[in-house]
Amino acid sequence: MFPLHDDNPTEIFPLITLLLMAACVWVWWSVQGAGMSEEALGSSICTLGAIPAEVTGRLAAGAGPDGPCRLGGLTWQALFSSMFLHGSWMHLIGNMWFLWIFGNNVEDSMGHLRFLLFYVLTGLVAALAHVLTAPGSAIPMVGASGAISAIMGAYLLLYPRAVVHTLFFFVIFIRVIPLPAWVMLCYWIAIQIGSSVLTPTEGGGVAYAAHVGGFVAGLALILVFRNPKLVHAKRSKIRLAPSEIAHRGWW
Repeated sequence: MFPLHDDNPTEIFPLITLLLMAACVWVWWSVQGAGMSEEALGSSICTLGAIPAEVTGRLAAGAGPDGPCRLGGLTWQALFSSMFLHGSWMHLIGNMWFLWIFGNNVEDSMGHLRFLLFYVLTGLVAALAHVLTAPGSAIPMVGASGAISAIMGAYLLLYPRAVVHTLFFFVIFIRVIPLPAWVMLCYWIAIQIGSSVLTPTEGGGVAYAAHVGGFVAGLALILVFRNPKLVHAKRSKIRLAPSEIAHRGWW
């Protein structure tokens, strides 16, 4: 299942969401060479990506026979810089798509500055979750998906019954289905948890632990960062899926 858009109108201009998207695109184009230069792409990932072995100090500088990068670069700072890097066009586009669909409504729930702090803090927690599950890995981690996972966790608690129009495909069956947000988001996090259990973390690939860690951080911290008045105002205007209308009193 892949989300296309939601029926959840915004109350305020999503300034921070757009600025975060612009920052990721700018870094991809200006710092990473838009993927057109393997040297620029590889250098940016090794220099600014979060390499668990560098963060934890498990391997000496210059070591790292099991990874593509020579160690000795950023340590804890890379937990932040890695949030704005991506490994390919598809990686960037996919993350920005999810950030736009869910980020503008979460920004609505807390205001601009709170949302920025929420995004950075949960992104750091997500990156740290990956580091803790693979402390000796020399494989760099990059991407905004940890913070975006936190946004999705926050959305699940804030607007579980909002409609998310989802592209469903199975072999040759393709259809757009309006689903309650909780169905789509619970399906997504279940895939992440299952993949984190079945996929070896040390070998690289998708940082599923960061997705799970970010999602949990979003669930927890939205209770602190949300503005109840803004959330109540939004909930009164959300269009519900037909199957959810009878349960509107839930919130």
